[in-house]
Amino acid sequence: MPGPHTLKIGGNTPCVEVLVNGHLVILDGGTGIIALGNDLLRRARDTGKAIMAVILFSHTHHDHTQGLPYFKPAYIGESVFHIFGPRLFYQEIAEALNRAMLPPNFPVDLADLKSLKVIRNLAESEQIWLLPGREEPVLRNIFRERPPESGDVVRIDVLKSYAHPQEGVFFYKISYRGRSLVYATDTEGYIGGDQRLIRFAQGVDLLIHDAQYSEAEYLDPLSPTQGWGHSTPQMAMDVARAARVKQLLLFHHDPGHSDEQLLQLERELQIDMPGVRLAYEGLEVDLTAL
Repeated sequence: MPGPHTLKIGGNTPCVEVLVNGHLVILDGGTGIIALGNDLLRRARDTGKAIMAVILFSHTHHDHTQGLPYFKPAYIGESVFHIFGPRLFYQEIAEALNRAMLPPNFPVDLADLKSLKVIRNLAESEQIWLLPGREEPVLRNIFRERPPESGDVVRIDVLKSYAHPQEGVFFYKISYRGRSLVYATDTEGYIGGDQRLIRFAQGVDLLIHDAQYSEAEYLDPLSPTQGWGHSTPQMAMDVARAARVKQLLLFHHDPGHSDEQLLQLERELQIDMPGVRLAYEGLEVDLTAL
């Protein structure tokens, strides 16, 4: 929630940019994608190259799609986007995204955007490969097809979590040349940690994990947030320890938390886990340096 109390951490809803081996991957389309779009336009002017990206949606709740109507590269005919996400409530991902822009909510619908948009449902049994010299992603079944031997292949794996209301969310793991990250937003922890996520994130360099509520908020007897599909920092830290990740970034901060509250929380958590950090607007992480 933007305002004077969120100037450092930032007030946008979720969007993460990943640059890997010449490919651009965008995780979720919250309001953060608006500034990203403006930045991509500046880069396109500098390089003279069209904007191409893979966009992965964890789910289609409003805070993860609300920036899409204002993503300027989508209005440019030369732009190409391969968009993937879960099929929820028997609804195709394309239909869910179109509803985010459907009049009277917005004057332009998804089909009217001039960019080339290839939109497809994704399943846990599938893996996305980004191949060198090839602009479009390749989908393969993880049980029937082995990834190519070349070390230049970017692999994207998916894990469906059921720890968020209304049919859950997708976690994504992006791997390249022995480096990897996992994006696990909008999830609620379990006693002993989410074992499926722990296996999925085992040994990754970077774990981006939901940490919306403090323990006091999560256990508040007057207004508990249990069952709302979000974690505490302690839940995220439990997963990070068990999965032996190199760095943990706490993500999806509560909109009611100010910079001061979050920075104080970070200082307290670093006593127990020195490497834990808050995700914030503009933060860049180089996985080759971890």
